[in-house]
Amino acid sequence: MINLQPYTNPRYFIILFIALLPLIIGLYNGKRYKNYEAFISFLFLFLMFSGSEWIQGVQIIGYVIFQFLITFLYQKYLKKGKNSTKVFVCAVIASILPLALVKIAPLVPTDVSSLIGFVGISYLTFKTVQVIMELRDKTIKSVDPVTYARFLLFFPTISSGPIDRYRRFQKDYDTAPTRDQYLDYLEKGTFYIFQGFLYKFIIGYVFGTLWLPQLAKTALFIGKANGGLRLSWALVGYMYCYSMYLFFDFAGYSLFAVGTSYFMGINTPVNFNKPFISKNIKDFWNRWHMTLSFWFRDFIFMRFTFFAMKKRLIRNRIRLSQIAYLLNFLIMGFWHGITWYYIVYGIFHAVAIIINDIWLRFKKKHSDHIPHNKFTEASAIFLTINIVCFGFLIFSGFLDTLWFK
Repeated sequence: MINLQPYTNPRYFIILFIALLPLIIGLYNGKRYKNYEAFISFLFLFLMFSGSEWIQGVQIIGYVIFQFLITFLYQKYLKKGKNSTKVFVCAVIASILPLALVKIAPLVPTDVSSLIGFVGISYLTFKTVQVIMELRDKTIKSVDPVTYARFLLFFPTISSGPIDRYRRFQKDYDTAPTRDQYLDYLEKGTFYIFQGFLYKFIIGYVFGTLWLPQLAKTALFIGKANGGLRLSWALVGYMYCYSMYLFFDFAGYSLFAVGTSYFMGINTPVNFNKPFISKNIKDFWNRWHMTLSFWFRDFIFMRFTFFAMKKRLIRNRIRLSQIAYLLNFLIMGFWHGITWYYIVYGIFHAVAIIINDIWLRFKKKHSDHIPHNKFTEASAIFLTINIVCFGFLIFSGFLDTLWFK
């Protein structure tokens, strides 16, 4: 049976356009064909999780049923006028549990990931946890089962995001855009898809397929000859090449997802905003994988900060923010995987942001003596790029291969 993975080749886009054509015509005329949209989503998910990936299809069905039970039991509990912190924490832990089991699977003898480790489990978990937390805050008054299912299983973004928010998705899903709005969507969607082709299949191919393996081979060869830390200019070249590949490959994929969403009349948020012109590391995280970084900001950093302030755990606000950064990026590191380089990557960025905050406070205090001009801005961008690229070198796992394997 055919197995159709998203955005992997031109054939996928041809099938996608043919399947979306009735929906496009309907939206152009101000009508959203929800039943047809549900059929298309089911069809593409079926093709994605069929053939050799059929077991993942079974896993995702079981996962969605499990998350439905948690979400709607918690919603029923809240409607009784109750709002216990213990029940809320239990609901969040239960929602995270399948993802946590997948992440710790490499450390235990039993291969848990073979039972629940389907593609996209991380991004579905981000959505379910967000809904539970916003139900608790009452920013979501009530979750509709049909809309919730379509929100979780929205096929353009299911495997790698961007991470949408339930309220924003529901607003788009419940109405059809005007003709002028939809024409704007079509224009943006077409641009994003062609930009995605340029990023992923041309620039990403050059960096990731043509150059990166050669630089890796050279860095390993020279490193073995050098001994010690096995440093070389080839390793520096690998660092920059991998950073560019990571950006263009992932940004290209995200552009495909956003462009497809626009064709379906859903204004999925963009994921990248020129991250390599960032003036500091905090600015970088406001531009890089934005839906993920904003999710961590809203549901980990801010939650911990408010909790610690409420309980008066840390009275010094500067120390509180520093600890919150460390916690935030440690969790992000562990989310990527329980290996030393992902954890060090998280710590590295936490330390970088803490140092950046110290510098910004010092700069504000001594603004009369610290110049601000085009040269200092260019220097800041250059420094930030190199900090980011070094972080990506850690993230790549190549140092693990170079030093330990």
